[in-house]
Amino acid sequence: MAFEWKDRYKLDIEEIDKQHRRLFDIGARVYDLAVLNDSYDHYDEITQLIVELLDYTEYHFTFEENLLEKYNYGELDKQKHEHEFYVRKIKSISSKDIDADQKQATLEIVDFLSEWISSHILFSDRKYAVYFKENGINV
Repeated sequence: MAFEWKDRYKLDIEEIDKQHRRLFDIGARVYDLAVLNDSYDHYDEITQLIVELLDYTEYHFTFEENLLEKYNYGELDKQKHEHEFYVRKIKSISSKDIDADQKQATLEIVDFLSEWISSHILFSDRKYAVYFKENGINV
């Protein structure tokens, strides 16, 4: 199954791992819509998931940035820049695009989330998890 939580995504920061799992859950629901092979209109479901994804992503990024700022993480600006990119990407998926091609819109979200998981969590977020561990910061 796509968007299945695996131990390799764990940062051993309980709240961050919990939030990442929630994003996996949203991704799994988008994926389920993307692979449906029916003739039903899923516009409302897709837009609801995009709103949920945007809201939760902004919440998560704010939480993460506040945490990194609290512990003087040196790559905070880079992290913020990546976060801004991801938020802009979610916002760029317009309702017009969804209405025109629901399958393409959901696949675009799935691609975006896959990229975010593979690059951001496994590389960018892993760096601050290592920083915390090396500096004896227990969150």
